[in-house]
Amino acid sequence: MSTDSANIIQEEKKTDRLQKLLDKIKQRNYTVGIVGLGYVGLPLMWTFHSNDMPVLGFDIDKEKINCLKEGRPYIKHLGKEMMQKLADSKKCDATTDFSRISEADALLLCVPTPLDYHREPDMQYVEKTCMTVGEHLREGQLVILESTTYPGTTEELVIPILESKSGLTAGEDFYVAYSPEREDPGNINFDTGSIPKVVGGHAKEGIELACALYDTSIVRTVPVSDTKTAEAVKITENVFRAVNIALVNELKVVFSDMDIDVHEVLDAADTKPFGFMKFVPGPGLGGHCIPIDPFYLTWKAREYEQNTRFIELAGEINTSMPQYVIDQTLKALNAHKKPMNGSDILVIGLAYKPDVDDMRESPTFKIMDLLKEYGAEVSYYDPHIPEIKPTREHDEWTGTKSISWNKEVVSGYDAVVISTDHSVIDYEELAEWSDCIIDSRNALKGIEPDNDIHFWKA
Repeated sequence: MSTDSANIIQEEKKTDRLQKLLDKIKQRNYTVGIVGLGYVGLPLMWTFHSNDMPVLGFDIDKEKINCLKEGRPYIKHLGKEMMQKLADSKKCDATTDFSRISEADALLLCVPTPLDYHREPDMQYVEKTCMTVGEHLREGQLVILESTTYPGTTEELVIPILESKSGLTAGEDFYVAYSPEREDPGNINFDTGSIPKVVGGHAKEGIELACALYDTSIVRTVPVSDTKTAEAVKITENVFRAVNIALVNELKVVFSDMDIDVHEVLDAADTKPFGFMKFVPGPGLGGHCIPIDPFYLTWKAREYEQNTRFIELAGEINTSMPQYVIDQTLKALNAHKKPMNGSDILVIGLAYKPDVDDMRESPTFKIMDLLKEYGAEVSYYDPHIPEIKPTREHDEWTGTKSISWNKEVVSGYDAVVISTDHSVIDYEELAEWSDCIIDSRNALKGIEPDNDIHFWKA
């Protein structure tokens, strides 16, 4: 047989296998494996399940698997009803047994991509996951990385590990794609299924298969030319937000010294129907994306001898905001003739954003750390987080419990710092109970202070 004939036969086999997989997706007989069942993986599991796709979840945390099997929610805003339906479904299963990876037709990797202590990408979770997947990878499977990362990760890190561990070849024996998660925990206007999905593939078969899969359950797929372009899309989205938040944070500091309310300025500016997009200042950045992702790009840019000065400046401004809150707290206490050292300070809101129980990268931790360094006795109140669970960077607070919300307890603090403005908190009560409030979120808007030093903007 000639080489040309052999190549034609090989191409026909590849085409036939791809078509069979596409037919399997169309028939809703294509098992979606989701590795990592946290704030990204769990909503993704629910979205595919809701569209009649069989799902198989993987996680190293036995408690999450037990919760899924028993219908107990472990992410507050997703609710019990969803968890119970997943637990009762015959088309949904979850396990800590990664040898079952071969049962899935597609494997969507939803694992953390944090920064290390040098503010550089910590890829250990992606690497370990790819090693495990590679050990059980079979021909015909589709592997999609969803974790936010630097451009080039899929081609330079993920594929080499999968190929090395499996002995298979990407684009020939198995398929690879990248599709960044776009979760916004607690957003009532958008969920996983209603947010368009950007997809970049390794080879045309990878993107075709990945788009077909997401098309079953997501409102729209947005294919781009390759995986590194898709990786760059997510980085760009979060850099845009980080830079604009830094801008309004800087304006907050400047306008405060001018005795101008930045929130009034932003509200008025937002009435312009074009050329302006409102961002809101705060005590710093939190969550799993915005405080981290820009640094992934700055790190990768150095490989090309490029300096991302604008992005790095924004990072400096945003990371400085917790100290600004502390400085305002010092001024507020001083106005009450009290020192920071020895004062009892209550911090309201541990979650990084309102109305969720997600405390990843929350600036509240930095605020609490700084208050403690200044000698204050620190407590917190968060109705969504009754107790601080172990974290990667703030183990000293593990086991600390939220205070009770009542006048006797709250009025006993020398100062209250509002770090997260949960909507369930009665701020009028707070204003009655405390005579020194440092408000970093404009939570007290519309509530008139009793005197000039009752409320302190931060």
